[in-house]
Amino acid sequence: MLYWTLVFLVVALVAGLLGFGGVASAFAGIAQILFAVFIVLFLLSLIFGAFRTR
Repeated sequence: MLYWTLVFLVVALVAGLLGFGGVASAFAGIAQILFAVFIVLFLLSLIFGAFRTR
């Protein structure tokens, strides 16, 4: 998931450099959402991993 976040971020940066503002903002928004989902899932896996019994 972090891979896709970086892909969308790079595409947004390239689109912004080329002058496609609407496309760049859309891809940047998608990258932000994916990053937030990644952080939430990472924190949940840390929490549930800490409470897991062996």
